[in-house]
Amino acid sequence: MGLFSNNYSKSGTGRRLTGFARYTELLDRDFKRLFLVNLLTLIGFLPFLLGMLAAVLTSSLLILLPSCILGGMLAGPSLSCMYDAIFRSLRDAPGKCLENYKRALKQNWRQSILPGIVFCLLIGFYVFMLMMFWLAPTPPSVGTTALYLFGIIMFTMFFSVYWPQLVLFRQSIRQTVRNCILFLLRYFVKTLGCAILSVLYWGIVVLFLPWSVVLLPLTGFWFIVFTANFLLYSTLDQAFHIEEQITQAFPEQAAIYEDDEQWLKRKQSEQ
Repeated sequence: MGLFSNNYSKSGTGRRLTGFARYTELLDRDFKRLFLVNLLTLIGFLPFLLGMLAAVLTSSLLILLPSCILGGMLAGPSLSCMYDAIFRSLRDAPGKCLENYKRALKQNWRQSILPGIVFCLLIGFYVFMLMMFWLAPTPPSVGTTALYLFGIIMFTMFFSVYWPQLVLFRQSIRQTVRNCILFLLRYFVKTLGCAILSVLYWGIVVLFLPWSVVLLPLTGFWFIVFTANFLLYSTLDQAFHIEEQITQAFPEQAAIYEDDEQWLKRKQSEQ
């Protein structure tokens, strides 16, 4: 039995389900592999998280900066592999979890190091600023708080478009950044909604520390990244023609759907 009792394996006429039924179908089908990839992602982020914790406890930028740089060199490749797994799930790509993970790591580790460093530096910067706000004798002004939140949301919006391109396409950093800017300008509202959802999720995790740490192996990175990208996937596919390009470049990754008759025959043979 999966996470949900409904029979979501049967899409009806050889087409994908839509809406919440599609969301629960993917969770039911791919929970185990996403859970495993999440554990590997947590391992990749562990040096960065430990270094950032040491920097916060000692209030030391001298510890924070090398922790973000060195930790980002490991966190970037692990995060790219998680994005690869999520987008394989969203486009119904075949293949075994560990084989796909190894393939993604081999393909993406070089180009994900620099974004990983920048990503971790920005996270470290915002966490350190939050600590300064917390320790300050007076709370920050409304303007400072608004600017802080605006920066976090824009950072989240940018990387929510950057990481998918990194794992899906082979293109220069300049082209990827350009695509991010154009995408955000065109689909600002939808991307903003997904970014706010992600910020709220991590805000809750931070708010309930250290108790929320016990949930990281279960929900960790994968759940919010999967949910946000599920909501954004049709727009990303429309803008970048993800499935069309993947199918042309890698026919073996193309999704195959059953119609009613094929589905019934398969179920009867399984019984």
